[in-house]
Amino acid sequence: MDLNQLEVLIAVAQEKSFSRAADSLHRTQPAVSQAIRRLETEIGEPLFDRSSKDGTLTAAGRVLFDLAQQMMNMRQHAHTTIRELKDVQRGKLTISANEYTVMYLLPILPVFRERHSHIKIEVKRSLASRIPSEILGRDAEIGVVSFKPNDKAIAVMPVVTDELALIVRPDRPLARKEVVSVRELGAESFIAHNVPSPYRERVVQTFEKYKTPLNISMELPTLESIKRFVEQGMGVALVPRLTAQTEIARGQLVALTVKEMRLERRLNLVYRKGATLSHAARAFLEVARELQKS
Repeated sequence: MDLNQLEVLIAVAQEKSFSRAADSLHRTQPAVSQAIRRLETEIGEPLFDRSSKDGTLTAAGRVLFDLAQQMMNMRQHAHTTIRELKDVQRGKLTISANEYTVMYLLPILPVFRERHSHIKIEVKRSLASRIPSEILGRDAEIGVVSFKPNDKAIAVMPVVTDELALIVRPDRPLARKEVVSVRELGAESFIAHNVPSPYRERVVQTFEKYKTPLNISMELPTLESIKRFVEQGMGVALVPRLTAQTEIARGQLVALTVKEMRLERRLNLVYRKGATLSHAARAFLEVARELQKS
């Protein structure tokens, strides 16, 4: 088994066609088919379902495909690291975050860019649950998550604490308060995020505990859309304060604390423990530590 064969496997699986894979790899279709046959002989299992015409992987094929992607990422990482040794003035940093945790990067990336303008930054949007596996699979060097991964192969660096805030339009009567109770919110129309989370469950449970109706009049797919609808007076919403800090600073929204729901969450930077990080990743972590202390 060599990397070229694994590259062929990935291409066929992604293109869902032997002929399209051959085109993408600039090889002949017989060469692609032969590479797959050699892999199957070595593994002792078929990798593709021959009864399907769309390059469907078998169970063994899916396992090998995942491992092959990790190996390709490792090869790319090796090439990148060696290039950086030759020229420490250049590099690339890949960060994985979700719609919420990417907000942490707003104040830190300008500082990082000012010091390291030669480094290209790629921020990948991902589901929070997938970020640890992306770090281990080398799809990204650093991740931003709101939980502590259980995998011992991942290093965790706490960076900031955020809290749940009730956001309202400035002209609403509630906006004159800094702290409200759950029982004051029974008549409000809530705009909710339709992505399930432990925090949503805790909010529901808190309203039930205080025997107060939680009137969800609208559910939206993004935090950005929720903020826009609150600004238009369509209702109120409970969101992480960090996600609305810009609108709060501009006076477009007002953030209140619900005294029965002082829910805090810690944001963490995660990376592979014991890994040789690129100089770009090391520089980013250094900036994060400095800003954390300031």
